[in-house]
Amino acid sequence: MALIPYSSSSSSTRGRGSKHDVFISFRGEDTRKKFTDHLYAGLEQKRISTFRDDEKLERGTPIGPGLFKAIEESRFAVVILSSDYASSRWCLIELAKIVDCMKKTGLVVLPVFHYVDPSDVRNQGEIYAEAFKKHEERFKDSNEEDVLMWKAALTEVANLSGWDLRDRHESKVIQEIVGTISSELNRRFSKTISKDLVGIDSRVEEMLDSYLCEGLGGVRFVGICGMAGMGKTTLAQEIYRRISGNFEASSFIANVREETRNQGLVSVQKQLLSKILMPSEIRISNLREGINVIGNRLRDKRVLIVLDDVDGGEQLEALAGKHDWFGLGSRIIITSRDSHLLRRHGVDDIYVIKVLSDYEALLLFSWRAFNKSYPTEDYLKLSKDFVNYSGGLPLAITVVGALLFAKGIDEWKKALSKLKETSGLKILDVLKMSYDELMDVQQELFLDIACFFKGENINCIRDILKTFGYYPDYNIGVLMEKSLITIDAWGTLWMHDLLQELGTEIVCHECPEDPGRRSRLWIYEDVLNVLKNNTGTELIEGIVLKEHVHKTKQLNVESLSKMKKLRMLKIHGVLLPNHLNYLSNEICIIEWHGCPLNSMPTNFQPNKLVELKMHCSAIIQLWKGIVTLPHWKLYQ
Repeated sequence: MALIPYSSSSSSTRGRGSKHDVFISFRGEDTRKKFTDHLYAGLEQKRISTFRDDEKLERGTPIGPGLFKAIEESRFAVVILSSDYASSRWCLIELAKIVDCMKKTGLVVLPVFHYVDPSDVRNQGEIYAEAFKKHEERFKDSNEEDVLMWKAALTEVANLSGWDLRDRHESKVIQEIVGTISSELNRRFSKTISKDLVGIDSRVEEMLDSYLCEGLGGVRFVGICGMAGMGKTTLAQEIYRRISGNFEASSFIANVREETRNQGLVSVQKQLLSKILMPSEIRISNLREGINVIGNRLRDKRVLIVLDDVDGGEQLEALAGKHDWFGLGSRIIITSRDSHLLRRHGVDDIYVIKVLSDYEALLLFSWRAFNKSYPTEDYLKLSKDFVNYSGGLPLAITVVGALLFAKGIDEWKKALSKLKETSGLKILDVLKMSYDELMDVQQELFLDIACFFKGENINCIRDILKTFGYYPDYNIGVLMEKSLITIDAWGTLWMHDLLQELGTEIVCHECPEDPGRRSRLWIYEDVLNVLKNNTGTELIEGIVLKEHVHKTKQLNVESLSKMKKLRMLKIHGVLLPNHLNYLSNEICIIEWHGCPLNSMPTNFQPNKLVELKMHCSAIIQLWKGIVTLPHWKLYQ
């Protein structure tokens, strides 16, 4: 069904100010606990904000103004025309307001004929005629004009294309309604962000028409392949946004490679299922159980699943092992840098993502550097030079454009000269320009995110960043403005893989030969090397040692005594000796699972400590005497 507002001139007036996506108009006694409730649940499951008057009007609120405001603040109105709908004066007042908004603000109205003949509604025949006869008798001396207005509104809505429930399964109709609204919301949303998704439409259409082929039956596995920074994830996100409403259920799993490394594949399996099944149905304690649940519970469901940034066959075997795990019509999208991995797994087709064309690259750069679609004449040649150095990669173009925004032409020329001086120019050299422009404290914050905090919730680490002296309320904003990091709707801190690689490479280059002389240690082998050989130095500021399949007992915890500037220590599941003579007073966070110490060193002064997590530790007494903990927020 095409969604066309009543007045084409008014369709742009809604959107940004809308508080609700959908308003449901219904006669409570007829449908509240059945069709309406199931429709509401289906919309909410797709995270479509939905208003129904029996839930969201506060007690004591006059029903008229409250409902009118809710209708005005909605994008869609689903009108459930049941047999008793017209007998309710409030339903008819509601309907008249809906028609008024349809004409004035472009509210999209979707009628559902709830086991009634649409012609009876349109012409007020049979049971509807009886209802209006009662209204006419009741208001014959006062509100005759209202009754005429209600009739006209009912006729107007009944003339719209909608759903007739007679001889149809309610579940299928609900699925169609939810899919229609979801697709239209996604289409509208994509228009508002087009300047950030330059070139996306043609790539999405190609994927939909030639690769995913929704119209065909069967199950299809489709890969999206290309080097880092090409926009694989962005393309997958946009496809998911546009078509997820067309499926019975959907799940987008971001950063599979990193989530597997940090949380394990069982956790990723649970994440996939949590968006499709009820929590009580997800009982997984190991990989094999997860495979069984996915394969058995999804085989009859038409699902859309996106597995983003896959880099190992074991991930695919655990999450989307075979086509017959999923119901007919399902589509599984896998993004990866490794086309051989995708072919080996037996995907049906692979879309090799293309670099931006010269026109698209210049357009994206212009939006970032000038906040408009084309450079000013004085900057045109320089803009084309920067685009050329960015190699058509969206990430590089975005970062460089953000770097040059609002800067004078002399600064542009200086930046271009710096690029030209770099021999054997690589994408990381282009990205490093933005890093070099940061203040010292912002560079340190960028490196900490790259090495330690990517994937963390910003609200959970804000106090830690404050204690580090990073002034996160300001400097996090600076990194976002320069397109070096993003924060999603749930507050999760993200950084593109290439930008993370840039940060970790900068740290590794501090001393390539000796990890003990670097500021941050997070690579398992490097941390083991330093602790085992007692080569730690006062240059080390942060250590993360995660549990590894090969544990070792031959580590020298006294190496920590040399790290006078250590401000962060995270050790998980590694066996260490049970004595320590010194621990840095600069430390802000200690997360030491299985700590063998009975107490902290006697000379340890935890004045800057924010978090202390000591699960399964041998600690009997943290410290002796009274200590001041002005920054302490969490102890586990």
